[in-house]
Amino acid sequence: QVQLVESGGGLVQPGGSLRLSCAASGRTASSNTGAWFRQAPGKEREFVAAIHMSGGATSYADSVKGRFTISADNVRNTVILQMNSLKPEDTAVYYCAAGRILTKDNNLYRYWGQGTQVTVSS
Repeated sequence: QVQLVESGGGLVQPGGSLRLSCAASGRTASSNTGAWFRQAPGKEREFVAAIHMSGGATSYADSVKGRFTISADNVRNTVILQMNSLKPEDTAVYYCAAGRILTKDNNLYRYWGQGTQVTVSS
């Protein structure tokens, strides 16, 4: 089992920045990929970004490319999502996920955090 705990959400004005963290514990060696998804009210959960913990390969949704950066700290088993130039449409609950392969398919991630709210509003 892998436990994931997100932190760093909150309220920010348009154009601002937030940094989300996802700390993993447990049998982390079984999961090689860390990812972030988000879900806005009334919408389906969507892929945001993912990173391979060992190789460093990354993948981003088109809607966040150039604004968000995902990184990994293998010593602390933590995945970071740096979000810049935030827009109101980025408002959602952000979920951390862990899986074995780098993919945008949420069905292929076995472990999930509880989610953290990000609100972009003036």
